[in-house]
Amino acid sequence: MSNGPLHGVRIVEFAGLGPTPFAAMTLADMGAEVIRIQRPGLKHLMGLKYDILDRGRSFVELDLKDADDIDTVKALLGSADALIEGMRPGVMERLGLGPDEVSALNPRLVYGRMTGWGQSGPLAHAAGHDINYIALSGALHAIGPRDTPVIPLNLIGDFGGGGMYMAYGIVCALFEATRSGLGQVVDTAITDGTAHLMSMIYAMQQGNAWEDRRESNILDGAAPFYGVYKCACGGHAAVGAIEPKFYAELLARIGADAELAKTQMDRSTWPAVREEFAAIFATKTRDAWSDLLLGTDSCYAPVLTIAEAYHAPHNTARGHFGKKGQIAEPAPTPKLSRTPGSVQDCSQSIPLNVKDVVQIWQEARKS
Repeated sequence: MSNGPLHGVRIVEFAGLGPTPFAAMTLADMGAEVIRIQRPGLKHLMGLKYDILDRGRSFVELDLKDADDIDTVKALLGSADALIEGMRPGVMERLGLGPDEVSALNPRLVYGRMTGWGQSGPLAHAAGHDINYIALSGALHAIGPRDTPVIPLNLIGDFGGGGMYMAYGIVCALFEATRSGLGQVVDTAITDGTAHLMSMIYAMQQGNAWEDRRESNILDGAAPFYGVYKCACGGHAAVGAIEPKFYAELLARIGADAELAKTQMDRSTWPAVREEFAAIFATKTRDAWSDLLLGTDSCYAPVLTIAEAYHAPHNTARGHFGKKGQIAEPAPTPKLSRTPGSVQDCSQSIPLNVKDVVQIWQEARKS
């Protein structure tokens, strides 16, 4: 049993992909009791053994096209604190499970809705994926070399702009419900969240501190002191020495001309300095550079592979990864001092008896 900050919160999750299970996982990590509703016989992409996003919660199997199962869902929602769904706009309403219907059953319920484009707007009903949503925000345009944008996995849209904002919005609404006694709809759109993540870049662009093309700015690969360099072994080194004192230390430690510190922010010098840095970093292996720079104020880190990241000393010391059998999985975060999150010990391979869950939740609500 978790003593996390969300202990006692009960959430119904409608099975989905990407941002919705990530939001549910994040809330479960912090102690919420999350029950996932999925259709009978659902095949998971990787199998539950490997599906980290589905950790920390059990599931019930219900057919949302069956009237009796819809009634069971309503009974479960009647004793829940929050709901998470990622259907296209209008689907839940057609099932008889829209916000109005559910609010009539349980006025305190927080209704979390996840979509790419949002519940309204001209694109609301269009299909899409992470790459489309971050394209519309300007985020995709800003990332990569000058000749073409680079896809940043699906971290910015699905998980940053989607799943994390869903979890944050639900917690905000749950907090407000403790005062008002009323739930509300949390309309989480990946486009909205991505735009919010871009706040600093939008500010810099409008304040003439950001040129609206790739490889032209401090943070997009143009600046020699904030970039990635290939090493003698084929691995890469990442440097981020923005502040003058850190840049001076980087120059000294890699053996570059100290006079370069005087022209650090002169953009006309950046291409030549970048070439000089590239030649310097190519003289040693990544591990040799780590021996020289890691842990200093030169703002350096090796570019690790995913497999290497599991065993990096700093990551190990911080407890970044736990083990579930042979599966490495990220630990709950952030770390709370008094009521830390933890991975819940739920049996994921066997579906729960939904009638038992309804009874337990109803009794808990009464008490």
